[in-house]
Amino acid sequence: MPVAALPNLIPALPEIVLAVGGLVMLMAGVFQNGPVARVVHRSGWMGIGVLGVALISVLALGQERMLTFGGMFAFDPFVRFAKILVLIGAAAALAMSGDFLLRHRAGRFEYAVLVVFSVAGMMMMLSANDLIALYVGLEMQSLPLYVMATVMRDDSRASEAGLKYFVLGALASGMLLYGSSLIYGFAGTTNFEAIAALFRHEGGVPPLGVTFGLVFILAGLAFKVSAVPFHMWTPDVYEGAPTPVTAFFSVAPKIAALGLFTRLMMGPFGGQVAHWQQVVALIAVASMVVGAFGAINQANIKRLMAYSSISHVGYALVGLAVADRDGIRGLLVYLAIYLVMNLGVFACIIGMRRSGRNVESISDLAGVSRTHPLYAAALAILMFSMAGIPPLAGFFGKLYVFLAAVQAKMYVLATIGLLTSAVAAFYYIRIIRIAYFDEPAESLDRAIRPEIGWIAAAASLLLAVFFLGPGPLLRAAAAAAAALFPG
Repeated sequence: MPVAALPNLIPALPEIVLAVGGLVMLMAGVFQNGPVARVVHRSGWMGIGVLGVALISVLALGQERMLTFGGMFAFDPFVRFAKILVLIGAAAALAMSGDFLLRHRAGRFEYAVLVVFSVAGMMMMLSANDLIALYVGLEMQSLPLYVMATVMRDDSRASEAGLKYFVLGALASGMLLYGSSLIYGFAGTTNFEAIAALFRHEGGVPPLGVTFGLVFILAGLAFKVSAVPFHMWTPDVYEGAPTPVTAFFSVAPKIAALGLFTRLMMGPFGGQVAHWQQVVALIAVASMVVGAFGAINQANIKRLMAYSSISHVGYALVGLAVADRDGIRGLLVYLAIYLVMNLGVFACIIGMRRSGRNVESISDLAGVSRTHPLYAAALAILMFSMAGIPPLAGFFGKLYVFLAAVQAKMYVLATIGLLTSAVAAFYYIRIIRIAYFDEPAESLDRAIRPEIGWIAAAASLLLAVFFLGPGPLLRAAAAAAAALFPG
């Protein structure tokens, strides 16, 4: 029998780095001796190192489009951009986690291993060029996330959050798999490019079964990005999971799922814009409205951030609903800015400690400007940016997606986005008012871990100076968006 040729492994180098690195970390953790704190910290820094090497390998692959594994795995500028954001978000979230988990008697070396394997699944998902590869990557991402949500096994809230996430996540995965099977049954292929070519050959009119399959896929992906009406798990999981895990959930999986959402809609179903554009626009509107109004009465800052993330997903989906180069560029710029904002805010939340224990109530921030002026200043910049106040970066993120909607004559979508932004500004500015003008009942602890302080400071600084040089990000986002519109 002839020996099958080895596929080109270069495009999958980052995923290979993560898989091998995760296995090495697992073996090192099993055979390490010494205090638990030392083993956990060592595993965390090893995980950050593996993610860093994967980031370098992504950058080294350049901008060329490459296919491998029989066309099931793709690498192009869009995938490159999304992978860079995922790796940066995962590394920062991992850097914030070690000390927190140790203080809550949940420090385990396996946590960093789970992060690395989950990121490997996200990277596979982003590069998927086939419905089967998509599902494999999606499950490899999701299974570690279910375990991470319950890493604090003695905490009933964390156990409840993990169980809800698992049950609803399994339902969403089943819907996505069912939709994929319908598309395969009617199209006769699972390859993205073959599906797109089939629709072009048939005059752009898909069979009814394919439309039903697309609806199920849209539902599954809407759950993964916590878009309305599949958002119900988000507030409970954000509140119940440990804060560093919530920080990770809010950036890396969300960016990966939105990247997949965009590739899937603009790739194999790019010729079917008329069949999904209004659905995506409706999901975007519902997410912006529910996220804006749902956060108003929240007293727990993690639940508030859950509703905030729902509204931010709605803003990002405005760019996808526009379905042209400007819209996708706006979406990618928004995701990059959202990454920095969320990491900074969760660094501030992790830094909220009183008498050695973490607190999560918004009222606990009362008067923090008097005892922690730099902490309060960073929090104010982050909240103003979340609200979209110029000249901070959050303003430009919304500007590009709304401008793309206006240019596409989707005036209603842009107007609703502006109105919900005004509503959302209320609860962001309320946090600043509490921090600067309310009387403190009891001061927060002065000591903040160096890595937490550095992440919060770097995030607020980047958001404050973004307007001085947005060019590199805009050019990178434009090049990534152009990859989805060949020719």
